[in-house]
Amino acid sequence: MPTYDLYAKDPGASLWQVPATGAARFSWEYDEGRDRLLALYQKGKDKQWDGQKRIDWDLEVDPHDPIGTPDESISIYGTPYWEKMNDRDRGELRKHVASWQFSQFLHGEQGAMVCAARIVESVPDLDAKFYSATQTMDEARHAEIYARFLHEKVGMVYPIDDNLQSLLGDTLRDSRWDMPYLGMQVLIEGLALAAFGLIRDTTEKPLPKQILAYVMQDEARHVAFGRMALRDYYKQLSDAELREREEFVIEGCYLMRDRLRGTEVLENFGVPKAEAEQYTEQSEFLALFRQLLFSRIVPCVRDIGLWGKRLQQAYVDMGVFDMGNSNLDLLMSQDEELAEKLDADRFAAEEQARVTEVNDAINAGAEAS
Repeated sequence: MPTYDLYAKDPGASLWQVPATGAARFSWEYDEGRDRLLALYQKGKDKQWDGQKRIDWDLEVDPHDPIGTPDESISIYGTPYWEKMNDRDRGELRKHVASWQFSQFLHGEQGAMVCAARIVESVPDLDAKFYSATQTMDEARHAEIYARFLHEKVGMVYPIDDNLQSLLGDTLRDSRWDMPYLGMQVLIEGLALAAFGLIRDTTEKPLPKQILAYVMQDEARHVAFGRMALRDYYKQLSDAELREREEFVIEGCYLMRDRLRGTEVLENFGVPKAEAEQYTEQSEFLALFRQLLFSRIVPCVRDIGLWGKRLQQAYVDMGVFDMGNSNLDLLMSQDEELAEKLDADRFAAEEQARVTEVNDAINAGAEAS
């Protein structure tokens, strides 16, 4: 079924065209590169996987509870609006919330694919081009997986959030080659990882848990790539150039903190916009999401060398300054380990099932004889 037939609201034109600026850069030095980045490129090649095969698409999904997160995560839970709903209405709301969340993941992954391709084109160093090429494939796989989940398991898609589109557009329109790194690898990927991790760690549904765990395993490499490349480059910039990038980060962080809430879902269920915003702002899950968001973004921003007074003060005002001391390497390694453990547990369960099947066949044969 065409995606346009599944949209919960009109997404507008079928194509969004962002004017391309900046230069395509070629490097004629093929025999040099940073060892850390080339090692990451090798890891990117080694860790490629097939979303059609690694994920168990035969797992059933409840259409009225597609991702299995607690009802408390819905911002109107416990309010008069929630109490007036019957079971069918609540199931429909869960479906819309899941659709909105995974639709933003889908649109964000397409944006990440375009940004990674833009980095291949514009970054001056060949080692960075090599790695970005592997990331482009990763992001294509992620978009493919989220699209399949929405089409086959949820049956509903939401248009891209206006504010996510704004941040993505600002990232792509900038002619400076490092801005797709900063906008996508640091800000949008940080946002995505926080959202992925919150659902991954609260759902008991095996299919969304698999999808999110495996995607996050890839994203751990992407964040490491952005940190390496930007840390090296930002050491060469003037104070004025660094301040320009810090302003971009400040605006992006406020945007993600204040506006990416999914209130349009609540409006579809008769909640006035002002009330929807109020309920969302009071949500404990939103507070937890923001904590996870900044636990990934703030230490990354600090690590790459954007830590001027104005940026620090912005994080103080947001109440997240102390997140700069979070151990980002530990978070990334945990993301990789969780995916590997999930694979190991699935393999063990499949092996046990095969052993049981063989034993049952042997016992049946013995009884028949």
